Amino acid sequence: MGSVIVVGSFNVDHVWHCAELPAVGATLAGRYASGPGGKGFNQAMAAARAGAATTFACALGDDAGGTLARDLAAAEGIALHAQASELPTGTAGIYVDARGRNTIVVGAGANGTLDPVHATSGAARPARGDVVLAQLESPPEAIAAALDGARHAGATTLLNPAPADAATTAGLLRLADLLTPNETEFAALLARHVGERVDADAVAALDGASLHALCRKLLPHGSVVVTLGSVGVFVSHPAHAPRGDAQPGYRLGAESVAAIDTTGAGDAFNGALAAALARAPGQPFCAQVRFANRYAGLSTERAGAALAMPLRAEVEARFGQ
Repeated sequence: MGSVIVVGSFNVDHVWHCAELPAVGATLAGRYASGPGGKGFNQAMAAARAGAATTFACALGDDAGGTLARDLAAAEGIALHAQASELPTGTAGIYVDARGRNTIVVGAGANGTLDPVHATSGAARPARGDVVLAQLESPPEAIAAALDGARHAGATTLLNPAPADAATTAGLLRLADLLTPNETEFAALLARHVGERVDADAVAALDGASLHALCRKLLPHGSVVVTLGSVGVFVSHPAHAPRGDAQPGYRLGAESVAAIDTTGAGDAFNGALAAALARAPGQPFCAQVRFANRYAGLSTERAGAALAMPLRAEVEARFGQ
């Protein structure tokens, strides 16, 4: 059994719940809450609560946000590998409407200072059998160094290419054994790296053969999991490496849940998938994705991001093992 190393961001989230998402020039009434977030920390929380030994490599400011990150990591049993930064700890402003949809603005702060050496040293140095999970709210050179180091160590590399407007290169994608975009991120990657123009809203409606072909063009050597929100996910493997699955391309439907806040659903999926890969590397990939899908669905029934991540036992109680 391996462990999960998450390299990424920590933010203090400032969240407003309102009836509709704000339009230009609008002033709305809403409910305010603040709590921990950032794609990296959300995913680390998910991996830890999903049952994997988890390390989180990040950069934090010397402020209340940094103290919050340290306290929460200690409480959750997450090994924190934090680089001190002179900039304030990252922040995010989040609006959530009555249907659980959201818009987010991120202020990188300390996250933008994460150093490649820190991201690959000490507790962040992986071993064979580990899973290294990264996103794109941190400097790309630090993310590339972490994934490259993982490759050399014999660990599995999982890249969540979020947010959609983050810079990516062909070299960075080649470092990913697994790529996990949502529809918007998938469309952006296709336009940037494949030269294919696909409307993000049309991705879920594509037939399986077309979606599989696009995935193979985007990441010929690795597996792609396109998360499709309430529709579920689409999985695409290279024909020579189906990761124990019966077929190289297939859909897996979403579980029935009563979603109230989708803010951290993608992060829940990625953290849970990394945990499943580390805990049970011999399982067919479809079983690992099914667990991640259920985990993400259950997370949407709670408000918030990092603190909304369910425990593995809660997922198994709800959906079975």
